[in-house]
Amino acid sequence: MSQEVPLAHHGVCAPTGHQASALGMQKARPCSWRKWPGVAEAGAAGVRPTLPTSGYARALGALGTGPQDQERAAGRDSSKKQDPLEKPSFPVMGPCLCALLPRSLLVQATMLAVALAQSTLPAFLPCELQAPGRVNCEWLFLKSVPHFSAAAPRGNVTDLCLRSNRIHHLHNSDFVHLSSLQRLDLKWNCPPSSLSAMHWSCHMTIEPNTFLAVPTLEELNLSYNNITAVPALPSSLRYLSLSRTNILALDPTSFKGLHALRHLYMDGNCYYKNPCGGALRVAPDALFGLGNLTSLSLKYNNLTVVPHRLPPSLENLLLSYNRIVSLGPADLANLTALRVLDVGGNCRRCDHARNPCVECPKGFPNLHPDTFSHLSHLEGLVLKDSSLYDLDASWFRGLGNLSVLDLSENFLYDCITNTTAFKGLAKLRKLNLSFNYQKGVSYARLPLAPSFGSLLSLQELNMNGIFFRTLNKDTLWPLTHLPTLRNLSLQMNFINKAQLSLFGAFPSLCHVDLSNNRISGAVRPAATTGEDEAGEAVPLPSRGLTAGPLDPASWSDFMPSCKSLEFTLDLSRNNLMTVEPQMFTGLSRLQCLRLSHNSISQAVNGSEFMHLTSLQVLDLSHNKLDLYHGRSFTELPQLRALDLSYNSQPFSMQGVGHNLSFVAQLSKLRYLSLAQNAIHSRVSQKLSSTSLKALDFSGNSLSRMWNEGDLYLHFFQGLRCLVTLDLSQNHLHALLPHTLDNLPKTLQLLRLRDNYLAFFNWSSLTLLPKLEALDLAGNLLKALTNGSLPAGTELQRLDLSGNSISSVDSGFFAQATRLRELNLSANALKTVEPSWFGFQAAALKVLDVSANPLHCACGEAFVDFLLEVQAAVPGLSSRVKCGSPGQLQGRSIFAQDLRLCLDKTLSWVCFSLSLLAVALGLAVPTLHHQCGWDLWYCFHLGLAWLPLWGRRRGADALPYDAFVVFDKAHGAVADWVYNELRVRLEERRGRRALRLCLEERDWLPGKTLFENLWDSVYSSRKTLFVLAHTDRVSGLLRASFLLAQQRLLEDRKDVVVLVILSPDAHRSRYVRLRQRLCRQSVLLWPHQPSGQRRFWAQLGTALTRDNHHFYNRNFCRGPTTAE
Repeated sequence: MSQEVPLAHHGVCAPTGHQASALGMQKARPCSWRKWPGVAEAGAAGVRPTLPTSGYARALGALGTGPQDQERAAGRDSSKKQDPLEKPSFPVMGPCLCALLPRSLLVQATMLAVALAQSTLPAFLPCELQAPGRVNCEWLFLKSVPHFSAAAPRGNVTDLCLRSNRIHHLHNSDFVHLSSLQRLDLKWNCPPSSLSAMHWSCHMTIEPNTFLAVPTLEELNLSYNNITAVPALPSSLRYLSLSRTNILALDPTSFKGLHALRHLYMDGNCYYKNPCGGALRVAPDALFGLGNLTSLSLKYNNLTVVPHRLPPSLENLLLSYNRIVSLGPADLANLTALRVLDVGGNCRRCDHARNPCVECPKGFPNLHPDTFSHLSHLEGLVLKDSSLYDLDASWFRGLGNLSVLDLSENFLYDCITNTTAFKGLAKLRKLNLSFNYQKGVSYARLPLAPSFGSLLSLQELNMNGIFFRTLNKDTLWPLTHLPTLRNLSLQMNFINKAQLSLFGAFPSLCHVDLSNNRISGAVRPAATTGEDEAGEAVPLPSRGLTAGPLDPASWSDFMPSCKSLEFTLDLSRNNLMTVEPQMFTGLSRLQCLRLSHNSISQAVNGSEFMHLTSLQVLDLSHNKLDLYHGRSFTELPQLRALDLSYNSQPFSMQGVGHNLSFVAQLSKLRYLSLAQNAIHSRVSQKLSSTSLKALDFSGNSLSRMWNEGDLYLHFFQGLRCLVTLDLSQNHLHALLPHTLDNLPKTLQLLRLRDNYLAFFNWSSLTLLPKLEALDLAGNLLKALTNGSLPAGTELQRLDLSGNSISSVDSGFFAQATRLRELNLSANALKTVEPSWFGFQAAALKVLDVSANPLHCACGEAFVDFLLEVQAAVPGLSSRVKCGSPGQLQGRSIFAQDLRLCLDKTLSWVCFSLSLLAVALGLAVPTLHHQCGWDLWYCFHLGLAWLPLWGRRRGADALPYDAFVVFDKAHGAVADWVYNELRVRLEERRGRRALRLCLEERDWLPGKTLFENLWDSVYSSRKTLFVLAHTDRVSGLLRASFLLAQQRLLEDRKDVVVLVILSPDAHRSRYVRLRQRLCRQSVLLWPHQPSGQRRFWAQLGTALTRDNHHFYNRNFCRGPTTAE
């Protein structure tokens, strides 16, 4: 365990004087804790004096941070089993283990105490103070509640977030020092096993006085924790969340004394993701005592009835997705103050479900006509996913104040055309009828019932997913005269014929959503044969249906939103191939038109939108537009924003030109997007506009354009009022000064993200005198060493994140006096030096250095600097982490190890020498005593093998041990070679395996036969001839034999070994002679299996030893090697 020092807590732990004097003792004693002088006084006084530059680093050597663990002092149980997958939390100081410290560490600890007394560390380490009174400890892998330093303003903390940690035990003293705490979030610390990603078993223990010790607590979130009972809670509580827990029973004592409680949420305690084998049990009077309760949510609990005797003060009651299939007046009898009631999903429609679903029983749901009649204050009613086929007008009797009604995901496809249930809902503002389709059927027309015309206050109508193919004035005629209707959604209806002009008759309509349909063109308001199509239905394939995204992904961040405009029409994700003027007849007041994600491939010529004289925003992204005509879009006099991104197909057609001169003729155009079009050539040489403010040219190939000499050098120069220019993802490898000089001088924001810039001429920023923001993130910059930011620049924001910057010159940012925001995150910085900034460091409002591999060695000065500017460093406590040394990798820069302050070189030398001395001192006498003679024998045996090893190493220089030559035409011979010889010599000899050269396996394709043959003979130690007979030899066998004989004459090496498979066959004179002279190089394959083992041994010897050892000394001496 590393010896860590807790920072700025109740004191610094150190051995007592008795322990310090007993360093030589072998057995450690229990140690006491004491506070270092200076730290205690500073904490008691609440003073945080300023830190002298580098004083902290020089004195410190290293430091440790984290909440001080006082488990032993409080008598807590710290023997809980460790989760094997848990990461260590942010350094939490455990009880003193009394590891005996060297004197050098004690001296450094004393110096640390002095430094801490002068430091300005973040007040709530390891957490982060995000706003006055709010402390965020989210996702820090804490295992206990942090105990903040007494020097920190703990009394000012009103909001503490501890969600997504690993706190399994809450103690009585955890929140005692937070005297003003009002909001506490403990969500996702110890989830039930079924909700845990790895299904780990976990149980949260809460001691009786944990929350009672905080009398000011008003909001508490304990959701997603495995607790089985409601803990003791203070009477001041107003908001309580116990969702996704294992609390399965509520009785009158569960919430006793919580008279101020107004909001209670207990969702998902018993459902398919958090199964319990039954249902949540709510005793009749369990909630009745909560006299001020206004909001109650019991969703996803398998309830079969509405809990009895609910408090009459309830205004919001959410009971959706239980199993309540019957509702009567008695169920809601005393809830006369209800304003919102959600009982949807209790009797489900399963063909549209996206999660496990139980079909609604036949004959249900059973809603009594007077179920809601006494709820005169009801404003919101949710009956979605309830398997309703019809609407009873009596259900809405007495609901004169109803303003929101959700009837989605039912079976109301026929009821919509003839219901009278809406006649009494004069105050209804929002009506949701989405996905009330008939399974597998698409209707030709869907005329709405006349009762829709009585919804005089209706503002929003959702008719997504009802499936009808024709949209005309007969469909929506009851809505025509509704004075307040503003939003109409008709997504995913498979509409292929739409009379868009009908929307011109709606007096207040602001937004019409027809996206995700099949509209392919204009429909003239001609007479239709209603009687022929009224009952026509086309079957549809069965599939899951969900609503598509409302906002296209290409809508750039600088493009204006349509929400503030008076009338928006969304036709995105349809089947439009062309745009015809008659499509928009009567829509002269339309101000925003979205046509993205269609297949529009026409060449726009300036007449397509002639009726849209008020259009201000036009989205044509994700199409195939051909920009050929110079008067494109000039029929739109009020056009302010034009999105032409993701129209790359025409620009990728070789030989086709594109005309961008229309931009100069749009006098009110402010925003233009040409992004992701792969524009690289054959476009207008210059863009001109006196009104354009923002241009998105990302995702093109500007590098190719600027490489065409001066052809496109002035491409942007004609944009005289341009303020924002995005040149991201343009494959730029360099940005030369003359290129920047030809950009508009009015530029204030320049984006160059995700290019390939490895060099940037910083002095060229003077060529853009008004530039305030420069984005160079995601490039290949490795160092900021070529000059510095120029003096006099107006640059205020600089983003250099996501590069590979490892070094920065001194004073690089010093002359940029207006720089306020600097992003250096995700680089390769090992330190952050004050010299980079000069006197500008104090002026920075944002300095992001997260995701850098900072080197947290002992005495690093960058910690001092970051503490001085900590108000400008986002996530200093949690996101700024060490990259080295290995002990601290991935941990906060405030978690340092005192052992890192030692001289590493000296430590390693001493360790190595002592280890060597001990090893030799033990090994030499032991080995001499036990096996001295054996070691002497092995040593001399090794010396004897050295010459033989040298010779063998020289012989092994050849790649093969033997070249096998045989007659491939003879099937039996080939079979014996491949399946017997090769297997025996290459696979079954283990470490003594031989390397054979075979023609069909090892010869190189492309070489001539003779070249391969020559290489095989001269690259092998032996040439092995496998013969079935010896009287007739020709072809490859003869050529190989002649080469082997030539090698005998040239190198004086006999490499021939003969294997004869038919011993009784006639033998040639050469074979008989060779048997006389060198018998062991001529081997006969035995007929009897008992002799094969001896044959293989003889063959191995013949292939591994030189043939001159085998010659008969009575006849010859054999060949001698030439010197």
